[in-house]
Amino acid sequence: MEIYHLRVFLEVARYLSFTEAADALNLTQPAVSAKIKSLEANLGVDLFHRLGRKIKLTTVGSYLLEAGPSLLALESRLINEINEIKQGKYSRLKVGCTVSIASGWLSKILFKYRQKYPDIELKCLPFDTSQQLHQAITLGEIEIGFAETNLSEFDEIDSLPIDSFQYFLMVAADHRLAPCQWLSLRDLTSEAWVFPGAGTPGRVALEARLAELGMHLSDFAHREFVQSASLLSTFLTQGHYLGFGSSLQLQTERQAKLLVTIPLQEFALDYQLFMLTPKRLSRVTPRHAQKHRAEIQPTEPLQQFIQLVSKESEWAQRIRAQKSFSKSATTAHLQSPSLWLRQAHGASSETLTLAIGTQNKTIQTVTAGVIIQRLGLLEHFLPRSGQYSKTNYQIKWHDFTSGAPIAKGLQTQQLDIGILGDYPLLLSGLADRLTSESNSSSATKTRLVSFVASNPDGTGNTIIVPGRSSLSSLDDLRNRVLAVPFASSAHGMVMRTLFQANLLHKVTLNSIDNLSIDRLTPRNDRADGYAYFAPLHEIASHHGRFRRLVDAPDLTELPTFHGIVVRESFAEQHPELVVAYLKALIAAQHWYINTPSALSLVSNWVRLDPEIVSKTLDYQQSNRTGLFFPETQIRTDWITDHIQQLKVVPGNEQLGEIDVNSWIQPEFLETAINSF
Repeated sequence: MEIYHLRVFLEVARYLSFTEAADALNLTQPAVSAKIKSLEANLGVDLFHRLGRKIKLTTVGSYLLEAGPSLLALESRLINEINEIKQGKYSRLKVGCTVSIASGWLSKILFKYRQKYPDIELKCLPFDTSQQLHQAITLGEIEIGFAETNLSEFDEIDSLPIDSFQYFLMVAADHRLAPCQWLSLRDLTSEAWVFPGAGTPGRVALEARLAELGMHLSDFAHREFVQSASLLSTFLTQGHYLGFGSSLQLQTERQAKLLVTIPLQEFALDYQLFMLTPKRLSRVTPRHAQKHRAEIQPTEPLQQFIQLVSKESEWAQRIRAQKSFSKSATTAHLQSPSLWLRQAHGASSETLTLAIGTQNKTIQTVTAGVIIQRLGLLEHFLPRSGQYSKTNYQIKWHDFTSGAPIAKGLQTQQLDIGILGDYPLLLSGLADRLTSESNSSSATKTRLVSFVASNPDGTGNTIIVPGRSSLSSLDDLRNRVLAVPFASSAHGMVMRTLFQANLLHKVTLNSIDNLSIDRLTPRNDRADGYAYFAPLHEIASHHGRFRRLVDAPDLTELPTFHGIVVRESFAEQHPELVVAYLKALIAAQHWYINTPSALSLVSNWVRLDPEIVSKTLDYQQSNRTGLFFPETQIRTDWITDHIQQLKVVPGNEQLGEIDVNSWIQPEFLETAINSF
């Protein structure tokens, strides 16, 4: 369809006369008729009903009369802008964003842009919803947009994360909950709430997160909804409501300390803020600029604006800082909800149960268990599209005091995922050892998919004796009784150590069958000492009743570690769920390391002294004072060293049969890391 033919049609449609249209266009009537016939032939439809000398618009003709002028206007605008570009006078930029971003984050950048490029006509258009912003971009009403929602699901939009923000609870400074460090939505359903209005990014994120957790806005008995920030502030300061908002909102009120923000367990991590551009303009985005470094000085307004955003973005500064700190640093974040929020209460065609074995009191594994559970991270990262679009998940967490029952649960298919210390982790790699002990007819293979925590110097397991004991060396254990939880990492350390010291047959090892953290020295126990994994030896020694036999009982200083083991059949059938769990693990470790109040929260969740928690698992990356530090990278060399030392110990010969190359599957972890 030619634009000029459209112009002729609009004139004929306006006058409903070929003759009058010809006069207005300075054309002959046959020429007008020919152009209308050409347009109709091109469209394959009549635009007019011809009734003798009278004409009348068809349905398609009426539509074209209504929509055609906007196309002519677009043509005119494009021609003018092209002429401005040719003359070097193109000086207009239209930016779009959501209301929350306009009021704080973007305003600073817009001001600096105006200061740096005063001759450019800059216009900012705020939108209430991401849907409206998306429409404005696709229609060409704006050239660049900023939103809390990732629009990469649309083929025509290029969505690039440039910064981060967080959702939290907001209350008035004098509210009774203002002193709280952390709160959970589940504990606040009876409070009076004010929530964001329908369609706003905050509302979409809230409803999506509640759906993941099996909750709904109707769970909150007293709720109000507001569209404007000023009304939200009024409800908070005058009505003493609880408010759900983001770090992009009410910045003036928060800086004036009229409002207080409280982190929510369900929104423990940051979300990303996105820069949105039409893919037809992708040549000016940072991704394209990296490929064309010769274009150092941007000349177009959009290029200049994007360059300024890249420099000012705190996100970019944080990424650069992380890369300088550690090449392996991973910034975890919560996923942006889909623009199309799926109904949480729709019919589910399948219920899928995930059974996970954890050791919550074993502090070095908290990032793989209790933190994921308390923050609802697994629910967040579980897939909910494609084959899982109608899946209802049931997550069952099973907490154990040691690794032996977890290894057995994996082998007997009662568990899908297990967190294990080094020795029981290796035992889980034996396809037939524990199943034969449980009289199972078939063996269950497992796969090691990630580490959780590492103790490089091997002091994670140790031998303790009563404070007044005369024992002071390994040799003093000769002809003595040592109690240890069998099939635990401490058991593995004891066997290796005593074997290398030629004491394995000179020391009696008794099993602590019913291990309880509240009674680490069982009644009627006649043991001279105990071998425990962290933090149990620290708990027993905390008040001076016990002490380490020697500082480093492991003569070889073999590193100790904990890892994630999954059933092979589960991993093959549901690889997306394994990746989802590992994403939750990465997010939990990021939260633990970067959250100042994580130590007190974790100690409260596991009901252990904060000092014991910090001594066991490094709380901040800067001090490195804990026995263990969070780590996901699988150390194949450590595993091989453990196997080499254990397989020569009587009763552990089968460990030499583990095919390390096939048992370890790091690709799940790689996929999880790359997703961030």
